[in-house]
Amino acid sequence: MQLSHLFVFALPFLASASLDEQSVLSSPPNMQSQKSGSDEDYTPMIRPQPTLADLLTIEPSASIYYSYARETELSLDFDTGDQYLTLLVPTNRAVMALARKPHQGPPSTVPIIELSEQQFDEQSKRNVYRWVSAHIIPSRISLSSVPVTYDTLLEGKSVTFIPTSKTGQGSPNWSRVTLEDGSKIISVKQAMNGVLYLIDGTVDPY
Repeated sequence: MQLSHLFVFALPFLASASLDEQSVLSSPPNMQSQKSGSDEDYTPMIRPQPTLADLLTIEPSASIYYSYARETELSLDFDTGDQYLTLLVPTNRAVMALARKPHQGPPSTVPIIELSEQQFDEQSKRNVYRWVSAHIIPSRISLSSVPVTYDTLLEGKSVTFIPTSKTGQGSPNWSRVTLEDGSKIISVKQAMNGVLYLIDGTVDPY
């Protein structure tokens, strides 16, 4: 009898409550607390600019370079602000035009020795690391006065920018230089942790 009286008492109370009130009344206590605090506690992460990783992700013509970079720990710095980087990113067409792909390294000058699968994998990783790091300058660069040379992340490897015959008034500095091998800068994109220069050639790490 006591239970039936309680049930009869609750019915008119729920009927008079709003839909929102009914959902709260019928939800377990732990769900009520999560629902009430979820909207207030959530703070979306907002960046003033994309990272280098963001730019590489949405740049279809640089997908091969980024794929190689992700095979190394170097790509971790593309998504942080710990160090300002200047990336010289070859287009897919430039990479595909290479006679030997980045993981293959230079042609051997000594008799070829058969490698085990593990040795081949380790050598390929070293080749990829050299190639990717040769396209990274660990600092800001200025192309307002050329020629100018900057060291890359690859020890002993530097990149020189030289002036071209193009001296159009008002054109950006990057459009008036080439890399030492004749590679041209196609476009430039600014990130919060560096600059991405898309180039129509590659930097030889050897």
